[in-house]
Amino acid sequence: MRRETIAIHSGFDADPTTKAVAVPIYQTAAYAFDSAEHGAALFDLQVEGYRYSRISNPTSTVLEKRVAELEGGVAALTVASGQAALHFTLANVADHGGNIVSVPQLYGATHALLTHILPRQGIQGRFAESDHPDAIARQIDENTKAVFCECIGNPAGNICDIEAIAKVAHAAGVPLIVDNTVATPILLRPFEYGADIVAHSLTKFMGGHGTTLGGAIVDGGTFPWAKHAERFPMFNQPDASYHGLVYAEHFGREAFIARCRSVYQRNMGSVLAPMSAFLLLQGIETVALRIERHVENGRKVAEFLRDDPRVDWVSYAAFPGSPYYDLSRKYLNGQASSLLTFGIKGGLEAGRQFYNRLGLIKRLVNIGDAKSLACHPASTTHRQMAPEDQLKAGVRPEMIRLSIGIEHIEDILEDLDQALDAAVIETADRPRLAANG
Repeated sequence: MRRETIAIHSGFDADPTTKAVAVPIYQTAAYAFDSAEHGAALFDLQVEGYRYSRISNPTSTVLEKRVAELEGGVAALTVASGQAALHFTLANVADHGGNIVSVPQLYGATHALLTHILPRQGIQGRFAESDHPDAIARQIDENTKAVFCECIGNPAGNICDIEAIAKVAHAAGVPLIVDNTVATPILLRPFEYGADIVAHSLTKFMGGHGTTLGGAIVDGGTFPWAKHAERFPMFNQPDASYHGLVYAEHFGREAFIARCRSVYQRNMGSVLAPMSAFLLLQGIETVALRIERHVENGRKVAEFLRDDPRVDWVSYAAFPGSPYYDLSRKYLNGQASSLLTFGIKGGLEAGRQFYNRLGLIKRLVNIGDAKSLACHPASTTHRQMAPEDQLKAGVRPEMIRLSIGIEHIEDILEDLDQALDAAVIETADRPRLAANG
């Protein structure tokens, strides 16, 4: 099936008992066993089935199958949020110690995870000077466990050369992990370019309505864990907590997700509620249509801002002058996401006035909503980062990040126009008001 069809049909046909075609919400904590032997087999991972909803749930299973098929992966795990997905993913590959090499252009909480949280758990985060494959290669050593990037940086808007970065990672014997939240599998499927693991914040474009938190981890089934047994003992040595089970042997291509579910989801418990899984499925059914409108509106907004004399600069990968223009043609069919950034003439103060005058466009830190959203990253999502780290992440003091929604484009442009007018007037008036006492 094509992606538009997968988003509606994958993972569920009809309920076998009632013939209902809507995915049921299995609002249950636990599941009955046929016998003591059946329960033991489930807990030993010897048979398929459900034990407890902290580990798996039938509603979440449909969501997992749908996200995995959309990405072209072999298996998926859904969790309570995108950040939980990243934490589980990075810990699952490096919980015996080592380092994760990352590009510098990251979402603020992800940067904090690598800089402050994981090091306290024995995992070092290493940041390359740029997203160039050569810069990443220089950071990899014998203790590296994975290379990590966001396919489209939030908020930098950079596009990573996934194919080239995957070659660097694989040459060193480590997997490439890609956060595909911004692009979604509608615009880009990282597995097709050599990525091994994909993570998502389903809260954003996949869910699409700003109502429900959720995250997903997808296994491409391509990384040869057994070939690199010394670097990855967690997949190749007996797990004492499961009576000596060896994940790479028992689960084969699905070893990464199987261990992530059995070790991290079971024991750490960042569980996606069945109702949340249901709501995210409703969003995914329309993701292809929404992305089409998001992209169309985003381009029109970028063109409006580029041509406006009140605007100092616009970062939009699909413009020929962008350093990421060629990568947008390679990975996004010449398009760009609806996430874009810009700066107003007059700098930080003008940007503040513009931000305060927005009406239709909501001031908040989410992205990927059906509604258009605006954020000032330096004072919100990236506020905890040092100024020099903000710049490396692509965050300038005056930067405004827009996540363009699916409203009528003229209404979006009218709101931007009036806010720009207000910012210019307010900023121009300030020196005169001060001079007049």
